[in-house]
Amino acid sequence: MQAITVHKIGSFEIGRLTVPEPGRDEALLRVTVTGLCRTDLKIIRVGHRDLVLPRIPGEEVVGEVIDVGPETDSGLLGKRVYVYPGKWCGICPACMAGAENLCHSMQIMGFHRDGGFAGYVVAPLQSLIQLPDSLSDEQAVFAEPLSCCLNALELARLAPFETIAVWGGGPAGQLLSRASVTMGALPTVIEPDIKRRELANGISEPPDQLFNVCVVAVGDKTSYQQALSRLAPRGRLVVFSGLAKDFSVVDTDFNQLHYMEQTIVGAYGCCFRHGRQAISLLESGRLPVFDLVSHRMPLSMLQEALDMVADRRCMKIHLYPEA
Repeated sequence: MQAITVHKIGSFEIGRLTVPEPGRDEALLRVTVTGLCRTDLKIIRVGHRDLVLPRIPGEEVVGEVIDVGPETDSGLLGKRVYVYPGKWCGICPACMAGAENLCHSMQIMGFHRDGGFAGYVVAPLQSLIQLPDSLSDEQAVFAEPLSCCLNALELARLAPFETIAVWGGGPAGQLLSRASVTMGALPTVIEPDIKRRELANGISEPPDQLFNVCVVAVGDKTSYQQALSRLAPRGRLVVFSGLAKDFSVVDTDFNQLHYMEQTIVGAYGCCFRHGRQAISLLESGRLPVFDLVSHRMPLSMLQEALDMVADRRCMKIHLYPEA
């Protein structure tokens, strides 16, 4: 099969590998489409705390189940599925609290185990969500980034008619804005790039007003400083995008948090239930995504695709591997 392999940070190889075999409680998928995101760019060119090398990247995956391991339920054979990227233990305190994304033994596809930048991928049966016939693969592959956005909005305790400001009009910012609309909230997207701003019907600079919720969907320290200054009384700031290690400390006025009863909450990844919610929301048609796909490229053009992500010359890129 065709596959991308990262052996050392800063480069990758594209070549032919043997199709993997599923073990017990695992399934083998023929990958039909995989999404490319800035996390993939970081993994390959900068590295990541959860990355174990060598590794096939790719955590946004939709495919068809073509085989299962020994003593494994075959009910999904021949079915199209979305792959929740995590494998969790189910018994640790985080899992028991419904936060399996923080599981102490979490194994993430594309980080700890091989992902979808390949013709085939092995995934745990527990991580598969069957797709409805009415939902296309191209729509369904948005379930992973949308799940992360739903986790962020859940942690923000976003309520109907509340105002929410989103810094960043990239794919994540667009999904955060659109998901908030389905929840009855009133979003404002702050994005300097004119094309991204127009797609989100956003603005170029933060307005002189306060918001119930602020979400920073861009790795920019200044954006976090702006977001803190725009929090309303009892406002919630969601730390959605991480910052480079050398710039991860942001000055905060704790008196402001104290007197205004404000909250800062982190949001990292997503839980399995968010995948189900995302699939349901995408199937409903209430959250359109086709206009967010700017490029469809073969996996062999990954280098060009990464350059486009790095330079912000795209929205969402979908990659199609050869079997």
